[in-house]
Amino acid sequence: MLSPEQVKAMIEAVVPCEYVEVEGDGHHFFARIVSFAFEGKPRLARHRLIKDGLAEKLASNELHALSIAAAATPAEWAQQR
Repeated sequence: MLSPEQVKAMIEAVVPCEYVEVEGDGHHFFARIVSFAFEGKPRLARHRLIKDGLAEKLASNELHALSIAAAATPAEWAQQR
């Protein structure tokens, strides 16, 4: 079973992140991700960037479920805070 810290490390390996927060119970995880990599990308493309980078973990069911609660640029994140 994966920990939120392990999932966080997986996300950070996909894109350079300014901030990542992951919560979960070992099976279902919820992430908030802030990255400059999201600049100029619509919401769906941001989610795909992360999910495509984790495709092998998701396909093998090592990572069962990941919901991206937020995928924001640093400027967007600052406005939300």
